[in-house]
Amino acid sequence: MPSFAIATVEKMLESLPEDLQERGVEHLRETILDLQDELHWDRQFQQTQDQLRTAAQQAKKHIASGRAKPMDWLL
Repeated sequence: MPSFAIATVEKMLESLPEDLQERGVEHLRETILDLQDELHWDRQFQQTQDQLRTAAQQAKKHIASGRAKPMDWLL
């Protein structure tokens, strides 16, 4: 059984002429793919929080001890 949101979108699409329904579906398809991509990256980011935290702590130690060098961004 579709959710209320899906049923609403379905009714909205059905109210359009067929050619516009296809355009609407394509926009939805692209949006859903973008949302799935965001979800994937959010999950990946959450899984690496400990590693990122450790790297940041190491970087702070290197800066404090004078072992860090400024990056040459003009390479």
